[in-house]
Amino acid sequence: MRSIGLALGLLAVVPAFAGTPNGILEGYRAAGAATVSAPRGEQLFTSRHGSDWSCSSCHTGNPLARGRHATTGKDIAPLAPAANAERFTDPARVEKWFRRNCNDVLGRACSVQEKADVLAYLMSLR
Repeated sequence: MRSIGLALGLLAVVPAFAGTPNGILEGYRAAGAATVSAPRGEQLFTSRHGSDWSCSSCHTGNPLARGRHATTGKDIAPLAPAANAERFTDPARVEKWFRRNCNDVLGRACSVQEKADVLAYLMSLR
């Protein structure tokens, strides 16, 4: 229940910042993310977490490139905002995909801190 409350709280905070990856990141900061760390986000993104999957299993080790879903084979547009301007611009969509993908990879919801770190990592890529 706590993660649902955090997600709802984030959606209440983020609309004021919505529309850009920086805005989404500022929303995570406002929702309680402490010091945001791109290296910590990269570690979370590339590490396997108790299963055969990591975020990079589908989004590749280079989030500037197109990915492919590990199970379905479905094509995935680049995840990094520098390669795909549509990424991380809609708070509800961002939360939907974090919820789904964190459950698949981690077996649980991501914390606001983890989301902020991963987003900082993805924003650092050029």
